[in-house]
Amino acid sequence: MVSSNTIVLDNGASTVKAGILGVHDDQPLIIPNSVVRSKGDNSTYVGHELAKCRDFTSLRFRLPFEKGFLVDWDAQKAVWDGIFSSEVLGVNTSEASLLITEPYFNLPNLQDIYDQFVFEEYEFGAYYRCTPASLIPHGRLLARPGLPQPECLLVIDSGFSFTHVVPILNGTVVWEAVKRVDVGGKLLTNHLKETISFRQWNMMEETHIVNEVKEACCFVSEDFNRDLEACRVRPHTNPIVQEYIFPDYSANRPGRKRRPGEPLDESFQVLTMNNERFTIPEILFHPTDIGYTTVAASIALLPEDLQGMFWANIGLIGGNTALPGFRQRLMSELRSLAPIDCEVAVYSSERPTLEAYYSAIGFAMRPEFSRCVVTREEYQEMGNSACRRKFRDWKPVEREAARGRDQTKGKGRKGKMDDEGDHSPPPTKKAARGRGRGRGAARRQA
Repeated sequence: MVSSNTIVLDNGASTVKAGILGVHDDQPLIIPNSVVRSKGDNSTYVGHELAKCRDFTSLRFRLPFEKGFLVDWDAQKAVWDGIFSSEVLGVNTSEASLLITEPYFNLPNLQDIYDQFVFEEYEFGAYYRCTPASLIPHGRLLARPGLPQPECLLVIDSGFSFTHVVPILNGTVVWEAVKRVDVGGKLLTNHLKETISFRQWNMMEETHIVNEVKEACCFVSEDFNRDLEACRVRPHTNPIVQEYIFPDYSANRPGRKRRPGEPLDESFQVLTMNNERFTIPEILFHPTDIGYTTVAASIALLPEDLQGMFWANIGLIGGNTALPGFRQRLMSELRSLAPIDCEVAVYSSERPTLEAYYSAIGFAMRPEFSRCVVTREEYQEMGNSACRRKFRDWKPVEREAARGRDQTKGKGRKGKMDDEGDHSPPPTKKAARGRGRGRGAARRQA
């Protein structure tokens, strides 16, 4: 039975968006998903405790996620303990249900650890685990007044570690057409850090400050060559150049962009952002990663008679899509790639980092949510198998393909595979997924 107290965790690699259904529906708590050691005050901060830090210079981050997968469970448990404690949500997990997001193509052994933590460590009454994009049909991103949610949509999720293009048909992810680009917010921040350190200030140990600079100053150029030429011809007086005043934690002064004509105090340390403002985010688009090798190639793997509907319903989520100009640049590139008779529409929200959380809230409010969860009693009876049967993800494709191979070879296990197949989506062709990922990998290596 599902508890009336439902906790929603959008468990991202950079931040955790957390809340209680009915309490934090409009404004979730945003918790850093890290254990941080501060050199300035020689203290360690776990998750929500980072708000108490007063000196953000030379921070050392211990991240639970590595290359998009949750691998440091000690650090993640410390962050979760803080979220469930009286300092943040103040909930009794044994009397609550949990809805949590997981990475795309999450590994089976890692999924088993998720299940064990939820039911054995925290003793939740029920829980549901899914990817962020699979929640979007339940949210407001593509909702239009007086119209039902579209049956075909394409979600571009550009987050901390990766950028994924995820087609969704009738509320179900079409896994064989999902594409991934190995570019995320972490790579952009590290590249900006190296660029600034080479050209101006040594910022190699100032990840937190550089990330704030990126979010404050960077944008996606609609005409990259034009803006690059403008910066070359007039390096100090062009309209793109911008100055960022570094924070002074001893004076409790945060970092910010310099206002036009503002006089500079002698104590200010200033970073000049010229073509770095748009050349760093250009990694997302050059060489046309998001334009061709993901969006167009993903749609090409979908049923031909439905492709036009996917072109017309593209949604943006994830922190990188909040960069100014991202949507306009993507629209201009996709319009040149789409068939001439197809409408191209890209939808974004004011707070794309919270869109998956809002969609999770919408899903948790629906009556069918109680039928999708795995209860503690089911887990105690069947173990991880209960979660594998109920939670739809990319693995059923592998099972169906394996069943086909077994039938061809005349081997046994038919009864077992048929039993598992009863809880899986309709079979899809694994070969299409392999060919699609192969093309993307080949282009990334080229």
